[in-house]
Amino acid sequence: MTNYLKNKFALSEQGAKDLHKAIWSCTATDISLMFPVGILYLLLKELCLPLFNGGSMELNLWMYVGLSVLALGILFVLEYIQYNSTFLASYSESANQRISLAELLRKLPLSFFGKRDLSDLTTTIMSDCAMVETAFSHYIPELIGAVLSLIPVGIGLFVIDWSMALALLWVIPVAFFIVFATKKLQDGFGRRTKAKKLAYVDGIQEYIENIKDIKASNQNRSYLRNLEEKLAVFEKVSIKGELITGISVTSAQMFLKIGIATTVLAGSIFLAKGSIDFLTFLIFLIAASRVYEPLAASLQNLAAVFSTLLTVERMREIRNQPIQEGSEQTEYKGYDIVFEHVGFSYHRGETVLEDVSFTAKQGEVTALVGPSGGGKSTAVKLTARFWDIQKGKITLGGTDISTVDPETYLKNFSIVFQDVVLFNNTVMENIRLGKLNATDEEVLAAAKAAQCDEFVSKMPKGYQTMIGENGSALSGGERQRISIARALLKNAPVILLDEATASLDVENESLVQSAISELIKNKTVLIIAHRMRTVAGADKIVVLSEGHVAEQGTPKELMKQEGIYRHMVELQTESQNWALNG
Repeated sequence: MTNYLKNKFALSEQGAKDLHKAIWSCTATDISLMFPVGILYLLLKELCLPLFNGGSMELNLWMYVGLSVLALGILFVLEYIQYNSTFLASYSESANQRISLAELLRKLPLSFFGKRDLSDLTTTIMSDCAMVETAFSHYIPELIGAVLSLIPVGIGLFVIDWSMALALLWVIPVAFFIVFATKKLQDGFGRRTKAKKLAYVDGIQEYIENIKDIKASNQNRSYLRNLEEKLAVFEKVSIKGELITGISVTSAQMFLKIGIATTVLAGSIFLAKGSIDFLTFLIFLIAASRVYEPLAASLQNLAAVFSTLLTVERMREIRNQPIQEGSEQTEYKGYDIVFEHVGFSYHRGETVLEDVSFTAKQGEVTALVGPSGGGKSTAVKLTARFWDIQKGKITLGGTDISTVDPETYLKNFSIVFQDVVLFNNTVMENIRLGKLNATDEEVLAAAKAAQCDEFVSKMPKGYQTMIGENGSALSGGERQRISIARALLKNAPVILLDEATASLDVENESLVQSAISELIKNKTVLIIAHRMRTVAGADKIVVLSEGHVAEQGTPKELMKQEGIYRHMVELQTESQNWALNG
């Protein structure tokens, strides 16, 4: 059963064991609720039989007091065990679910994130995990526990009187069938509800992230109107889904109540015929109230479990994604980067790189240039194994990078991309991300080399100043300099630069380029730049156009050709002489 629960609800090994324990504790608790009925039955039997037989009544009061105290003690212990095995265990499993999902996301290729919105993943980790937590602490153990406890209780009732037991229990399978019959309809509305919810959550996130552009374009009202429409659609679908579930569950619960009527009717008939005595009739009436109560809640829990399974399906979809793996022990023969007939596409039918071959040698600066959309950034990201290629091979120091564990592999890289990512922390800690065990002196040295001192010295707390979410308190150039300082601090043997100086003014660009010159000695450097003067001193130029290597060679060699590189240099030379004419 543990393996079944693990696979069915995408649980950890411990989570499945805890759920198994929770189910049995709920079962034991539900069975124990029949103890008072048994004690009452014995009490009434001792009270009524002497009266019917004309004998004297001798009631052992202390025995029933003792049985009642014992029953209360058992109920307390079982309720305590149930609480610990449901609530506390489910909280622990929920935490493990979130951590394991986060760990898994860390190992997935970036191609996965290109297919899923950030709001979708956030909803899965936070909202979906919370829903599953509720299911583990309430719905699933209580549902299965109520059904399992019905087995011994039902057997006991059949032993007492099979005809009365049948009159009491026949409605139960019919009530559950009513809920099961609408499962397909509930699942359909459940999927639609989740889709519409993601649409408006994604819209809210998009609005917050792009609020400056939306206001600058005077589209605030229009965007909010569109957002309200998404919310209205979600509300409409949610109400319909809740209505279907409500009708199904309420109908089943109402049908369950018919069992009380059939128990009374059958008992009255059998009592009139003398088939049963009054005491048996009374016990079945009391039993009906105890049996139906947990089952009525179970019908509602069953509908909730259907919804939970949809949530688990979304979580399992992430868990089933292939992760990037490889050896953690790798030796490199130098740090040359070699592309051998590499082919890659983000989506089927859309080729980004095709038969790309070039070598970026250690100790040299290799620049990737070419028209926008030619595949330059893609080539750099493939070098870092952010994606896995579909054709050919990429090697670092003679080792196929697809055979190396991504985290182990990335220890060899210092990367500065055009889109800088910073955290809501101090300047010091944002730079220290390049080398977590770096001393303050090492961080300050890297910061000075990246020309960060100029603006950090003007901040209220210097390097201990908080810079806001993604460096919102900084300018574009300042953010990029912190990113460069981070790369300088890491001091890895391979340097990847994607428009690293694009947001800097001419003076700071020159200073940072001097710092980078010191950084790249005896290292493999792969750089992307659109300014031709930035790559004029490169050792090798690789021109990428429409996913192919159009040209490659030294800057001097390519200037002698009537090719793309020379054309780009000439165009930029002309653009430098351009001016506004009033």
